[in-house]
Amino acid sequence: MKRFYKDVTVVADDGGFAIRLDGRAVRTPARALLALPTPALADAVAQEWRAQGETVDPASMPMTGLANAAIDHVAPKPAVFADGIAHYAQTDLLCYRAEAPAPLVARQAAAWEPLLDWARARYDVTFAVTQGIIPVPQPPETLARLGAAVVACDPFMLVGLSTLVSLSGSLICGLAIVEGGHNIDRVWQAAEIDEAWQVELWGEDTLAAAASARRTADFSMAGAFCAMSRR
Repeated sequence: MKRFYKDVTVVADDGGFAIRLDGRAVRTPARALLALPTPALADAVAQEWRAQGETVDPASMPMTGLANAAIDHVAPKPAVFADGIAHYAQTDLLCYRAEAPAPLVARQAAAWEPLLDWARARYDVTFAVTQGIIPVPQPPETLARLGAAVVACDPFMLVGLSTLVSLSGSLICGLAIVEGGHNIDRVWQAAEIDEAWQVELWGEDTLAAAASARRTADFSMAGAFCAMSRR
């Protein structure tokens, strides 16, 4: 789409902080007002619009895309969306450890146990931790309390949390960033321990490296989106 505007502004109104192009309000694909919950997120979205060249490329506007998804897809049915995210608690990455070799087992424990300890203290829950990939059931109280934590998130936090969880394979990793203020780079490194181990053993080809870089960027962007959405 050819760029049709010159000026991008942020205007506060009752629904949040709206983006205007040459004075006209931006709307989502479903024609809802693109209203952001915080000035920080509004400024980030506005900057994406300002950064466009002669054509508007939605692929270069990830914050805008997540905001559109929060308004059009999550806000109408937040409980349904939250349930899909909470489902990851049943098979959280951090609860499935390698049986061998010993160095990998040690790395997983060193990176993953602190995150589980945080969740144990934060939500007053316990976890079933196993070696191997055969599913083990988590305590019903754990699933209920983690599910409640997800449901408590607003649509903007939910859409960012969804990206964090789907990329890491861990609800705990996502909640640690959204609620716990953990360092996003360290959490991502913890989530990527198995992949990093394989690279150490066998090396990494160009395509795999590019895919890894995209996942890393997407994870970081989702974390930033959540941080800027926090009221």
